[in-house]
Amino acid sequence: MEWRLFADVPPEDVRRLLAIARRRTFARNEVVFHRGDPANALHLIVEGRFAVAITTPLGETAMLGVRGPGEAFGDLALVSGATIERSATVSALEPGETRVVLRDDFARLRREHPGVDAVLVAILAESVRRLSEQVTEAYYLPAEARVLRRLADLAELYGGTVPLPQEALAELAGTSRATVNRVLREQQARGTVELSRSKTVVLDLERLRRRPAV
Repeated sequence: MEWRLFADVPPEDVRRLLAIARRRTFARNEVVFHRGDPANALHLIVEGRFAVAITTPLGETAMLGVRGPGEAFGDLALVSGATIERSATVSALEPGETRVVLRDDFARLRREHPGVDAVLVAILAESVRRLSEQVTEAYYLPAEARVLRRLADLAELYGGTVPLPQEALAELAGTSRATVNRVLREQQARGTVELSRSKTVVLDLERLRRRPAV
């Protein structure tokens, strides 16, 4: 398994982390944890894709992101010495597998091998980078450009065919389904995507990423 999160972390520290991790498997649509649950473990994704979602003030569910193999979720569980609550609900979009690192186990590992802090720094740095990118896009990019960026990201994650409905893409891009449908049909006319029921096939990822923002 290649952990791109840990590309700059000494291999021995990664091995120490994985040695204390516990294997967990999930069925499609199974909830890993709910928002508000005690945050007591980090999940490293081995197989499958997982949706990160919240409930809006209107009571609707909004997908904030999709994580796949080589990525992680639940990292804040390892930061605080006290128990904190999960900030989002994570569920499996398909059968999946993770390596779970319990907070108490990681605390013991840090005492014995302080160098493993590099692992936590790498995970947190990726979370901060992702959050900063989303905030910048929300303020400065039009909805059409956000749709294309999220579609391109998902195409890389899924290997070309994105098996998510347009409603999910709208949630990820922070826009309406009508906008997503219009943008996708425009891209289909240009030959960069092919639309079918509940999925989008990206035919030319390079052209999709080059598409002007407006």
